[in-house]
Amino acid sequence: MKSIVLSSVAVALLVFSGCSSKEPVVEAQTEEVATPATQEVQAVETETVASEDSMVNSASNELSMADIESKLPTIYFAFDKYDISPEMQAKIDAAAELGKATAGDYKVKLEGNCDEWGSDEYNFALGLKRADAVKKALVNDGIDAARISMVSYGESNPVCTEKTKECWAKNRRVDFKLLP
Repeated sequence: MKSIVLSSVAVALLVFSGCSSKEPVVEAQTEEVATPATQEVQAVETETVASEDSMVNSASNELSMADIESKLPTIYFAFDKYDISPEMQAKIDAAAELGKATAGDYKVKLEGNCDEWGSDEYNFALGLKRADAVKKALVNDGIDAARISMVSYGESNPVCTEKTKECWAKNRRVDFKLLP
């Protein structure tokens, strides 16, 4: 009985699956492609822009977003901590002044980072606590909280990958990024 069922299943599979004897039909399509010999060449017009009409003025005191971002510090933290040291508070105060003076039109994203010690979940939470501590310090310095967003990368965004204490210390940080 068992062999009859197995042979019936095998025959049914062969009948229903079968092999297609038809070749797929591919329709040939032709397009005309313009070659350089058939294209018309138009004369290039040049225009001179006066320096006072130019959007990029070298005498301007305005800094670009990349220039401002390069002046923003990185805030470092002790192992397994999210409190801000007095040295780092001074850097946050300087960043707040820069934010009020030249980056008033931009939003700030705080990126919390950790070293490789601890679980992924713990490090994501710690990175967020570090970013939140910097946000609170910036708000205390007069930066509008609505301009600040936070993200935690945990241990997934290291700047150093060596297995040394100095390297791990570089990864315990909050970075500033400007957003339009």
